[in-house]
Amino acid sequence: MKLDLLVLAAHPDDAELGCGGTILKHIAAGQKVGIVDFTKGELGTRGTIEMREQEANASAKILGLSVRENLNFRDGFYVNDEPHQREVIRAIRKYQPEIVLANAIYDRHPDHGRGGELAFQSCFLSGLNKIETSDGGIAQAPWRPKILYHYIQSQFITPDFVVDVSDFWEEKMKSVSAFKSQFYDPDSKEPETYISSQGFLKMLEARGTELGHAIGAQYGEGFTVRRTIGVNILSDIR
Repeated sequence: MKLDLLVLAAHPDDAELGCGGTILKHIAAGQKVGIVDFTKGELGTRGTIEMREQEANASAKILGLSVRENLNFRDGFYVNDEPHQREVIRAIRKYQPEIVLANAIYDRHPDHGRGGELAFQSCFLSGLNKIETSDGGIAQAPWRPKILYHYIQSQFITPDFVVDVSDFWEEKMKSVSAFKSQFYDPDSKEPETYISSQGFLKMLEARGTELGHAIGAQYGEGFTVRRTIGVNILSDIR
């Protein structure tokens, strides 16, 4: 299945938090979007692997994804090396996306910055024809996405551009809430974590409002890019 947009995420829920509105907006525009999660988030304090998997599937339905898969890397311990790069390359070549969205270039959680770098290097290597990979025993052709953008996560990073997601914020938050074991629940008996506090969701709302305000919209999601951005005509910029 060829995708227009592929989101790479260190953990289930990273994509929803960082770019859920952008995912929804592209799907609403008729594009095919998928998520490849690197880990199952098995080191998370709250919930279980089985719960996290069920929540990821529920969120995928809310978002309307064409596909969601998990590479089963070790949460907290995966590294940016050749074996891991080859697995990401296989996913990129399998789905042949035009655009890739990936974890923040740095963040509070070290898996995020490492995931962003792993995605960056894998996108480049995926275009080299002397790197051989296969899917189900069938040799894969080289494929390099046209562009890679990094979404912004917990730690604020000044974005290179902001996507207006005002019309999709409510659905984005529904996709986030699908991970009910991870986020604020006044009835939960599990230990409170950084992301399960009520303040975390308030931060997410404030972040979306701040980025939206910067472009004259209600809500926005910010992205960074490692190359100069070009436009066709100045009126494309808002």
